[in-house]
Order: sequence, then C-alpha cells, then structure tokens
Amino acid sequence: MRHFVDGAFVDSTETFANLSPIDGRELSRVCEADVAVVENAVRAAKQAQKGPWGKLGASERADWLHKIADGIEARFDDFVAAEVADTGRPINQARTLDIARGIANFRTFADLVRTSGGEFFETSGAEGSEYINYVTRKPLGVVGIISPWNLPLLLFTWKVAPALAMGNCVVAKPSEETPTSATLLAEVMRDINLPAGVFNLIHGHGADAAGEWLTRNRDIDAITFTGESKTGSAIMKAVADGVKNVSFELGGKNAAVVFADADFDAAVDGVMRSSFTNAGQVCLCSERVYVERPIFERFVAALKAKTETLKLGSPYEEGTTTGPLISKGHRDKVLSYFRLAVEEGATVVTGGGVPTFGNACDDGAFVQPTIWTGLADTARTVTEEIFGPVCHIAPFDGEDEVVERVNNSAYGLAASVWTSHLARGHRVARQIETGIVWVNAWFVRDLRTPFGGAKLSGFGREGGRHSMDFYSELTNVCVKVI
Repeated sequence: MRHFVDGAFVDSTETFANLSPIDGRELSRVCEADVAVVENAVRAAKQAQKGPWGKLGASERADWLHKIADGIEARFDDFVAAEVADTGRPINQARTLDIARGIANFRTFADLVRTSGGEFFETSGAEGSEYINYVTRKPLGVVGIISPWNLPLLLFTWKVAPALAMGNCVVAKPSEETPTSATLLAEVMRDINLPAGVFNLIHGHGADAAGEWLTRNRDIDAITFTGESKTGSAIMKAVADGVKNVSFELGGKNAAVVFADADFDAAVDGVMRSSFTNAGQVCLCSERVYVERPIFERFVAALKAKTETLKLGSPYEEGTTTGPLISKGHRDKVLSYFRLAVEEGATVVTGGGVPTFGNACDDGAFVQPTIWTGLADTARTVTEEIFGPVCHIAPFDGEDEVVERVNNSAYGLAASVWTSHLARGHRVARQIETGIVWVNAWFVRDLRTPFGGAKLSGFGREGGRHSMDFYSELTNVCVKVI
C-alpha cells in the first residue's frame, strides 16, 4: 500500500504490516510516511490549490465528484473485498452500508454544491441608503483529513467529498489499521485523471508520525478528524498556534432509553442493532441502555435471547452476522473492560469472553457480544467508552430521572428513545444533550442534516450546508445601491 502524492503513487523506505482481524495473517505491507512524504503531499496540494482547481466553478467540481462516485461504483466488488479483509465485517454490511454510502457521499455533495444558493439580504441604512448583502463561499485551501478504522471508506469519503466539493485540495490519512479502501480510492482518482495534487493520500501512524506531522504543518489550513477524544485533544493543541479551523467527531458513551409503552419487539431489535452492529465498533452504538422498570426483566431476557442468535465468525462463511474487533490490541482493551465489569459487581447476562471456533478464526480478534446488569451509573464500565459489542442495562422509574441519567455523561454524541407516545418522544429528545437523537430508530442518516457531538464527543457539525460552511471561507459582500 503506497502513498499517492501529486498524482502518482510513491514508496517509503519504512513499512508496517496490515494484519487480518479475522485470522491474524498479513494482508499487505503498508508504506510509513516520513516527514518528507508529508511535506511533499502538502506542497502538492498547495500548488494544486493555486492552479485551476481552486478556480473551478461549483458545477465543474460537481462533475468531478460524480466521476469519482462512478469510479467507485465501477469497482464496487473490489471496495467490498477491501473493507471486509481489513475490518472483518460481514460482506452484506460492506455492500449495503460502507461502499454504498461512500458513493452516496460524493454524489450527495456534488448535487448540493451544484444546487445550493447563497444568502442574500436587503438592508436599509439610517440615512436612507439601501444596500444589498450577499455571502460567498471560497475554498479554505489545503485540508488535512484524518479518518478512523471502524467505517473506513464511509467516514473517509464523508470528509473528502465535501472538502473537494467546496474547492479545497486535501491531504488525507486513513487509519493504519484499514489502509486498503483509501488506496483503492486513490487509484480511482488516478484513473479518472483528477488534476495532480488535488487529492493526496499518506499512510502511517499518529503520534510522532504521519498524523502529527500533518496537523503541525504550517501550510494546512484546516483539520478534520474522527477518532478518540484523547487524540482530538492532542490535535487541538497542535493546531492552536496556527489558529486552524478544526472539526472533531470524537468518542461517545451513547444511551438507549426504552419506555414501557414502546413497541417491545421493535425496541429489542433496535437496541440489539445499536449495541452490536459492527461488533459494537460504531461511534453511535449504545453502550448504556435504560429500560422502564415495568418491562425491565422481560426486556433483559428478550435481548439476551436475541443476542445469543448472533453468529460470530469469518465474514466469508454463510450466515455470519458478527465479525471480529479491528485488532488484537483493541481486543485486549475490550477484554480489560470485561474483567473490570465483573470486578465492579456486574451480572454477566450473556457473553463476557472469547469465542472458540476450531479453525483459523481462533487467531483472530473476536469477543463475545456481552450484556451486563447491576452496575451503578458511576461505574467505570458505564461511564467510559469501550467500543466493543457490549451494553449495560439498567432500570428507571420516570422520565425526568432517565433524562438526568442519560445526560450525566462526559460524552454527548447520540441517543435513541423508544416510545409509542409521540409527545414524549419529542419532549425527551429535546432534553437530551447529544448531537443526534433517534426516536424509534437508530443509525438513520439524511446526509443533508447536521452531524456531530457535544462535550467530549467533539464540536462542529458536518452534513449538508454545515459541511459546506466548514470547508469554505465565508465572505459577506455589502454593496450600496441607493
């Protein structure tokens, strides 16, 4: 896996192994960017920004984004294979979610930038003069993009697409755990003859490596990052002296709230999805579940039964629903929380260990989907992000109580509310301190709506107009007409 700089693939002296989370085998060698590679990528982007790309109109940029989307679609199966190999996720998820959404990201922002209008205001001065004010969007310049491993192509393109749509050039670093689909995207950029330097790809690690060198480069005009809150804090410190624009989507300790009047079966199905999709490795997954006391015991039993129908294993085997964690290192972290939960007094309803397969998957990074009950809201297992297939279920007695408990968190990314009482759904959603609240749903995204978190879950919003605003410099032009 090589870097893509100034329209060409380049090597590095140092490489590292890309290992399969399914069975531990080496999938590829990945080039490790040194300082020179990062600087060359930024320099190429800066030069391209000064050239024709920075002067293209919105419709022309939209045409390029549609070409990129078409290029991904033409190699759809290659992208699916890359995502499945790097992450171990079920093939159907890669086909219906990851790659489809990557294509949609480019097409959506292409259409948005082509059809969006600017703000326009008529203003009267105190002396009787008349003015018109309108707002223009200009490219920021060079945008540094750092994306995570859990939904590689989806989250990578979620940033690349609007950045290019608004006329910027980019230097993008995918996670070192999942380099393949980003490299395929670079091949698409090459094959459609995207102007050199507009899209640059560097591989490598974070601290004291490619990620840090990218954020500290003085010619980077903005940084967008999705990942751990701790890393976001480090990036913020790195860019502070340069006062760069930043957008962070960070960690979460998301809650699901199930009221007694909810559609019971729908709530059970929804919470199972929100807790265990992608082996719990989605920033929006529910690790805290609050169930109204009259249905608590029934709900725990039903979710246990449903969870135990999940089939763990290789994504290449028929019927697999749940793949591995991203790496053995991450598995060690999740297993440490399995042990901590027991030490803190949790009742293990199901799971809590490592499955055995009797085949090559025993060398993978699998853990059992796990449900706990019996912990206090202050337990570390209930307050700290685990990012695995886990949830803790606790009873509650009233609406005000559960809202307070949900909000008593350092994080504020997402929540879901399950109720058949329409007014309650609206009322509770307005009180929850998160960037997104689903009512009787989970993981539904309209790409035109704002997405982001509060508290330690980050700041800034992306999606639709909000992405367009972040990835551009807004200028107000005031013209006296009378």
